[in-house]
Amino acid sequence: MKELSYSILFYILGMLLLSFGVTMLIKSGLGTGAWDALFYGLFDLIGLTVGSWIFIVGVLLMIINSFMLRARIDYSAVITIFLIGVFIDFWLLVVFPNFEITSTVMSYVLLTIGITAMGSGIGMYLQFNFAKNPIDNLMLAVNYRTGWSLAVSKSSLEILVMIIAFLIGGPIGIGTIIIAFGIGPIVQFFFKRFEKVKTILVHGRQVPQNM
Repeated sequence: MKELSYSILFYILGMLLLSFGVTMLIKSGLGTGAWDALFYGLFDLIGLTVGSWIFIVGVLLMIINSFMLRARIDYSAVITIFLIGVFIDFWLLVVFPNFEITSTVMSYVLLTIGITAMGSGIGMYLQFNFAKNPIDNLMLAVNYRTGWSLAVSKSSLEILVMIIAFLIGGPIGIGTIIIAFGIGPIVQFFFKRFEKVKTILVHGRQVPQNM
């Protein structure tokens, strides 16, 4: 019960931190991850909010994943896309609605903060193995239907989404490239550390590696 409580706490805080990171990337003007560029491009092109598009596209991906994996729709994923959407709209529309970049240095500072927050947020919320993001499930679906490795499946999807985002005017830039190649190691770095923190909180001490 104690472990579950801490896992849920890490999940919520991770979502909040991840959405903050995405917001900083958007505000930096130097590019976001491919999927976030797609969501922002849809917002800029059609309207609604970035969070709304995260939810809409997420639901569509849930249906597509169900078809490709030949499995029932993972309704728990609604929780994840709802929280990410709400939190990103919170940062963009409530906390930083009029925030403007005043220098190139500030842009790169926000880029650094955004990537770090995004990676640590993912590493934190993954401590609770629940309600996978439909984007992650899409990678598994492509792997299942094509036989491609997870790395090739992930990269192919990122490139495809990046092209679509670019065509509709999404924020593609140097940040997009850095995220594509650097977010994996950053997530791994923070995941290991939050895993140790959670272990200490649950057990009151660090469990030896050989146990």
